[in-house]
Amino acid sequence: MAISELQHRQVVIIGAGPSGAIAGALLKRQGHDVLIIERQRFPRFSIGESLLSHCLDFVEEAGMLEAVEAAGFQRKNGAAFAWGERRTAFDFRDKFTPGKDWTFQVQRAHFDQILADEAARQGVEIRYEEEIVAADFSGETPNLDVRRLDGSHYRVECSFVLDGSGYGRVLPRLLDLEAPSCLPVRHAVFTHIEDRIDDEGFDREKILITTHPQLRDVWFWTIPFSNGRCSLGVIADPAYIAERPDDLDACLKRFVEETPSLAGVLKNAVWDTPARKIDGYSANVKSLHGKGYALLGNAAEFLDPVFSSGVTIAMRSASMAAGLLHRQLEGERVDWESDFAVPLKRGVDAFRAYVEGWYDGSFQDVIYYPGSSGDIRRMICSILAGYAWDQNNPYVTEPQRRLRVLAEICAPQAPA
Repeated sequence: MAISELQHRQVVIIGAGPSGAIAGALLKRQGHDVLIIERQRFPRFSIGESLLSHCLDFVEEAGMLEAVEAAGFQRKNGAAFAWGERRTAFDFRDKFTPGKDWTFQVQRAHFDQILADEAARQGVEIRYEEEIVAADFSGETPNLDVRRLDGSHYRVECSFVLDGSGYGRVLPRLLDLEAPSCLPVRHAVFTHIEDRIDDEGFDREKILITTHPQLRDVWFWTIPFSNGRCSLGVIADPAYIAERPDDLDACLKRFVEETPSLAGVLKNAVWDTPARKIDGYSANVKSLHGKGYALLGNAAEFLDPVFSSGVTIAMRSASMAAGLLHRQLEGERVDWESDFAVPLKRGVDAFRAYVEGWYDGSFQDVIYYPGSSGDIRRMICSILAGYAWDQNNPYVTEPQRRLRVLAEICAPQAPA
């Protein structure tokens, strides 16, 4: 591999998705030189369309909220849940933690493009269709080898690297940082449809999460957009997927047909986009940082899409890393473990407790329990809104114990 040139930059960010764009803008606003290297050409398709309220805190911090608000995305104020004949909903305007009480449901291709364009508008250089093919952190400064679309290569020497490459997980692959996830392997089959929903009980300002009537570890997302379309997907054990048709469209339709409440909502839908599948999406790493680098969002760890935590964790990690890196570049001695990894993991671990509780049924028992306390619902609502780092919320600080106690109170019952 011939390296045609050596370039020198201060900060290189891998990936122009939400974490990369947010981190880049925040660092640029602090006066730093930032280069983002993105493998794909934007706009590009991505799932993760239902944002949490906490996301907007970071969009606002990066000076991008006005552009996002002007895009005409579907406003979202909470989450609705359905299991058989049961219905319940959490409204972000009635939560325990102070903060944003609304957010958006977005087509990610457009949303990610807006964030990247806003970062570029603020002075961040973004190079699309270029790929990091090698990384060397053994010397005094990091070195990245980059391949352009035309096949030529160059090397970038920099002070620090932030990896916001998402599912691409560039540094975990190149530096052997991959670690097995603690969560079982599950598959997602999903599509976009023209929904034509006329159900008066359907709230377009909420994501609808539907539990399969018999298989409680199988669930669906229905995320309405502002243009009359929606994102629809099912999450299931690979064995359940294998029992349905091999054709992904037929597979997804079969799951919906088995779930009468959802089939009724989507009775008029036009299935006009081929379904896709993601296999074994949960991931983890050995460390969130190392000499000269830190990992953001999904490049570090991805839990599960059930509570739409992925983009929130990505943006939270970007904000934290940008603040810490600014201090380091200004000459301050920082501790990436105690100031980045440990506090970030607190929120991730809180989300993980409820993800695990969802699949073992204990959190579903709480969600669908008809007589839950208003105060408890507000605390849980804060987590569903993304505020999983609020140390004043006991359901954040002690998620396993609190959930266990609640689940014992909310005895499981079969759906009507």
